[in-house]
Amino acid sequence: MPMPSTPSQPTAQYPTPQHPSRCDYLIIGSGAAGLMAAHRLAEYGSVILVNKSDFPDSNTFQAQGGIAGFITKEDSINSHIEDTIQAGAGLCHEEVVAEMVDRGHDMVEDLLNLGTPFDMHDGALHLTREGGHSHRRIAHVQDSTGKAIGETLLKHVQQNPNITCLQRHMAVDLITTYKLGVFHQKNQCLGVYLLPEDGKIFSIAAKHVILATGGAGKVYMYTSNPHAATGDGIAMAWRAGCPVMNLEFMQFHPTCLYNPSGSTMLLTEALRGEGAHLIDKHGRRFTFDDDERGELAPRDIVARAIDREIKRTGEDCMYLDVTHLGVDKINTQFPNIQRRLLAMGLDMSKQPIPIVPAAHYMCGGVKTDVSGTTVVTGLSVIGEAACTGLHGANRLASNSLLECLVMADKCAERIAKDKKVTLAMPIPAWDSSGVVPEEERVQIKQNWDEIRAIMSNYVGIVRTSERLRRARRRLFLIHEEIATYYWQHPLSRNLLELRNLALLADLMIRSAQQRQESRGLHYTTDYPSTSNSAKDTILLPQGHNL
Repeated sequence: MPMPSTPSQPTAQYPTPQHPSRCDYLIIGSGAAGLMAAHRLAEYGSVILVNKSDFPDSNTFQAQGGIAGFITKEDSINSHIEDTIQAGAGLCHEEVVAEMVDRGHDMVEDLLNLGTPFDMHDGALHLTREGGHSHRRIAHVQDSTGKAIGETLLKHVQQNPNITCLQRHMAVDLITTYKLGVFHQKNQCLGVYLLPEDGKIFSIAAKHVILATGGAGKVYMYTSNPHAATGDGIAMAWRAGCPVMNLEFMQFHPTCLYNPSGSTMLLTEALRGEGAHLIDKHGRRFTFDDDERGELAPRDIVARAIDREIKRTGEDCMYLDVTHLGVDKINTQFPNIQRRLLAMGLDMSKQPIPIVPAAHYMCGGVKTDVSGTTVVTGLSVIGEAACTGLHGANRLASNSLLECLVMADKCAERIAKDKKVTLAMPIPAWDSSGVVPEEERVQIKQNWDEIRAIMSNYVGIVRTSERLRRARRRLFLIHEEIATYYWQHPLSRNLLELRNLALLADLMIRSAQQRQESRGLHYTTDYPSTSNSAKDTILLPQGHNL
């Protein structure tokens, strides 16, 4: 059975020379949050940065729109705060919003100083506008802002001698004192078990562990996220004893390419910010039926409008029309999207593009403060895997990169000052005795497909109490099958992702069942009204069974 050896007699773990055994700061995830945290912490101690894929495989590198918060004289911080709170449908933590937004302008300046090639116009930043924003305040790099920010930060990280980069290493689980049977003191994170490509699991001990693992879009059939977005950090933190908050709020991006015969792709909200229309097959702009802002309404409203029209008409998709913007504007501001579409035989300068809403951003996550603090000593969670209360019940466009970078900055500042945390005890070696090779892996694929179908059909944009009950019942058997498989067979990345994805699906359903109202991204036909009292949904791990 693959598990740590008995805590009463820990076996020292001595990895092979190419595997570091300890560090000051261990960061799991290499998106904007992980990269910025590594960059900031390197001057205070040794850093190990881990990613289960190649380093560019993250939501950050897929982000098109930009980073909100660069305030001009025509705009104000208070206006950005008000837009965020309005989009969040009454659930935003106002003090958190103010703290995050206040750092937006400086964060963009920091990125400029690091070499991020933001678009300029007449010597000043070119700012765009997206749905829910009252002003142009979004700094961008054409339509590939996340990629540009990620590449800039990654260059600095890879050149820093205090940072060790481990790619293609999958985190198996966090190692905590509670998991090792030590309950006489507060639960402390000691490090993590890692699965490299050769399958030989080893541990890294660290004074501070930071989870920056991103979201969980792959829990749904249609998503803008890369394959790596399987909720690993949230699942590991839950198993380590951390509460989770507001997991019922999955933001569906209104405009993802509808491509049933191949991979999908995000069509940035900046297209609508620059004047793109959402239409049905007859050319009617239907979003004004729901909101006077039409295509520029917040994402939850626009996504529900598209979902309603698809169900009402029986069509497979709606359409995004940018033909009226002109070839020059499309090729100048959205060259990468146009290039990818042309490779698929689509030309958005000449024809409307078929779109569907797709799972995009997790507004909930591990319950933390703005600096990523959790209830487990030595463990921080930042970025999309965390829930600070910034987004409330619906994320305002382009606040995500802002959150990732500000949280990383504040987390690094906090833990760099923390001299009290020391390693409490040795870490036991990974014990794989009793494991037998699997005869086939079709069960992993089958369970993966079932989970995504269940979530898409029962826990999508519009929900009902009966659909949620059905979803949870069907997941129960899948959980049992995964647990049996996990303890009996060698570990693989696919199996670990499946285990985490199943747990996330269950937590999302449980959260949705607790919210007996419709608010923001959570819309249920059984409770169509919004409660007068806005409350967070918080789930707590039970006891020491972690």
